[in-house]
Formats: sequence, C-alpha cells, structure tokens
Amino acid sequence: MSDYIRQPQQIERNSFDIISQLIFEWRPDYRFVNADQEAVIKRVIHTTADFDWLDILYFSPDVLHLIRDGILRGCTLYTDTTMALSGINKTRLVQYGSECRCYVSDPRAIQMAKAQQITRSMAAVDLALQEPGEKIFVFGNAPTALFRLMEHQVAPIAVVGVPVGFVGAEESKNALINSGLSCIAAKGRKGGSNIAAAITNAILYRMPEVRHE
Repeated sequence: MSDYIRQPQQIERNSFDIISQLIFEWRPDYRFVNADQEAVIKRVIHTTADFDWLDILYFSPDVLHLIRDGILRGCTLYTDTTMALSGINKTRLVQYGSECRCYVSDPRAIQMAKAQQITRSMAAVDLALQEPGEKIFVFGNAPTALFRLMEHQVAPIAVVGVPVGFVGAEESKNALINSGLSCIAAKGRKGGSNIAAAITNAILYRMPEVRHE
C-alpha cells in the first residue's frame, strides 16, 4: 500500500505520458492540428479518461488565439454552472487581468427565470450581456444557455460550448458550430462542466509558453 506516487505534479506528468503513449499505440495515424489543440484535447482526455475526445472536439479557426488574446486584454468569462466556475483556475485568470463569473444562482437570475418562465441559465446569460466589457462564455451543462446566447445575436470573443445530455445538448452544439461564432464545441451528447473547465485551464496553462513566441 505504501508504493504509490504521492506528488501531484508527478501524477499529472505520468498521466499525460500515458495518454500520449496510448494515442500512439491506438491511433498511430492520428495527427493534432497544432500544439495548442493538442494541449486542450489531451487535458480533456486526462479529465475524462475518454479517448473519443480525439474526434469530437471542434475548434473554429483561430479560436484559441482569440481566447488567449482576450484573456491577455482583460476580459470576463461567464460560466453556466458554479461547478465550471469552481474548476477554472481563477488565480491564472487574475494574473492576466481577467476574471470569471457565474450568475445562475444570482437572486436577479432566479427572479428573472421565475417571471419569464425560463431557465436560470438563460437568465444568467441575459444578466451577463447587460454588463460592459469583452466576454467569453463557457458552457458545460445548459443547452438553454447556449441557445439563449445565440438568440441575442451578439458576438463575444468566443464560446466554449460543451453542454452534456440528451435534451437539446447535441442540437445546441450543432447550432453553435454552424453559427459563425468563434467557438470550441463538443460534437454529440458528451460534455460537462468539468470538460468546460478543463478546456479553459488547458488554454491558461499553455499561455506562459506561447505569449513570448
């Protein structure tokens, strides 16, 4: 029982080494588009132990650069769940002059949702859009939030759209992919708040490597 790795950084390094080796063994012809996308996809696989993410994660052109540049300018990320909010490395965000907010439990969102007979996630999107400044939306749970954002016909810096589920999730992500918005989206039913946070963190963790390139 005493012979196991206790150091978290070593555990993570070993995990990513295993992921790389398994991709090489199982998918020898697979090629990542670039190092940025590789970092995101591998972190999502690390979060889920699911290699389907090699094929189901969609990136619109230049979306990773747009997200990174927006964070460096000092923008606000809005999540659809407190779980996604909790999972994002806010210390890193603050270092780059950005921040993260979630209004799904805000009393204003609760009141708006009740009055308009909509979901709190939809109301949270409405509240976010009332605020000034550049925005990135990070959705891992609520298809209604993604649909609501597209209904407003606004153009945030980018959208991370990976709602999970069986009712509206796949449809909302397909709509996002075809919307013309800069986005990272999960094809199909898979997703989740943990995926949304992992994607965001992968971008944040690579930023110190790329900002001087």
